[in-house]
Amino acid sequence: MQNLESTDAARHPPRMPHRVRELPVLGSAPALVRDSLGFLDRITAEHGDVVRFHIPGQHIYLFNHPDAIEQVLVTERDRLIKDKLTRQLSLMLGNGLLVSEGAFWRKQRRLAQPAFHRERVAAYGDAMVRFAERAVTSWNDGETRDVHVDMMHLTLDIVAKTLFGVEIGDGDVAQRIGGALDVLMGRFSGIGNLVPIVLPTPGNLRAKRAIADLDAIVYGIIEERRRSGDQGDLVSMMIAATSDDDGAMSDVQLRDEAMTMVLAGHETTALTLSFALHLLARHPEVAQRLADEITTQLGDRPATAADLPKLEYADAVVREAMRLYPPAWALGREVTAPCVIGGYSIPVGTQLWVAQWVVHRDRRWFADPLSFRPERWANGFAKTLPRHAYFPFGGGPRVCIGNAFAMMEAVLVLVTIARRFAVSTTDDRPLALVPTVTLRPKDGVPLRLTRRSA
Repeated sequence: MQNLESTDAARHPPRMPHRVRELPVLGSAPALVRDSLGFLDRITAEHGDVVRFHIPGQHIYLFNHPDAIEQVLVTERDRLIKDKLTRQLSLMLGNGLLVSEGAFWRKQRRLAQPAFHRERVAAYGDAMVRFAERAVTSWNDGETRDVHVDMMHLTLDIVAKTLFGVEIGDGDVAQRIGGALDVLMGRFSGIGNLVPIVLPTPGNLRAKRAIADLDAIVYGIIEERRRSGDQGDLVSMMIAATSDDDGAMSDVQLRDEAMTMVLAGHETTALTLSFALHLLARHPEVAQRLADEITTQLGDRPATAADLPKLEYADAVVREAMRLYPPAWALGREVTAPCVIGGYSIPVGTQLWVAQWVVHRDRRWFADPLSFRPERWANGFAKTLPRHAYFPFGGGPRVCIGNAFAMMEAVLVLVTIARRFAVSTTDDRPLALVPTVTLRPKDGVPLRLTRRSA
């Protein structure tokens, strides 16, 4: 195996990494479409810390060592842009933070940052708990529910309130947002992501209608917020954001950032919670330890943002769920100027992939890596890891701007659920996964509920 324990180019002169065996013309595309996660696992096991392959129109290098990932996300970032697959999301996200580049990205990041200051984020904690409490009141002792569906609805409620100041009771806005997002995630999944958007296919036409519906909702809210002033939601804060150098955001910029935050704040958090509940159902001893912490720290009262420092085991459960099932399962960049990464000379136009799915399960950094062990995060374990051995929110300057928001939401919602219910599995088979834009459960997450005694 080509393990790159050092990325010093002086000791590792530029050279070509191993290339996987592939089909003519199609390359590794069939293997990726058939089983993306298994493909990445297999080529990593065979070739180690760097391997190259291709799909039609793209030459790809996969880097698996934290030192090389540090170069991709930090030290060589000025020679890289987002990869081709990520850039296709601009159809949905416009020029928001996820896909924008260079000076424009830096301007938008500066303008959006105040909306995610610690005090502002903490103010949303009560709303997160309130919506979670409301959701579980409809759950019944002994029933089986697809908690992934429940978590998608719940996190949409939360993002609609915190981002737009909209509640379900205000009409059908949240349902329209949810329906449109389902259409778009289908469009940007699997083979659909390879179909040019200019073609009038049924999927493309549905996607364009969904985007038009989302645009109507978001632009309407922006217009209303400009009239009414700050309502305490994130859109209001971004409208108010300005600086001497950058001015304020235009309506188009606000729309693009709002759409990015809907995707990041809804889909990924719902997946984190779904996977955490799945893992708790498979590990009742972990669920009991979590319940004991909740009783000790909270008693009978709901959790608040102020309780987060005391909910250490709940935090560890969330971190361990994101280690085993990272909602953002891989990141990509494209080389725009010649560079050396991991000791390898990378040509312009090459696509670089780094996969949380692979690195988070590497036994060099995580003992017994396929086991669900939240206790591994105790005693400052995170500080002992190489910087990019664990990166569920990305890394470097482009780390997810809402990471603190997402962690707070995941912990508070998980604690709220675990206070009321224990969960158990209805199926012992491994969880089937679909790696699309995010890592989704193929058949949902059906779990049996048992109400905890008061």
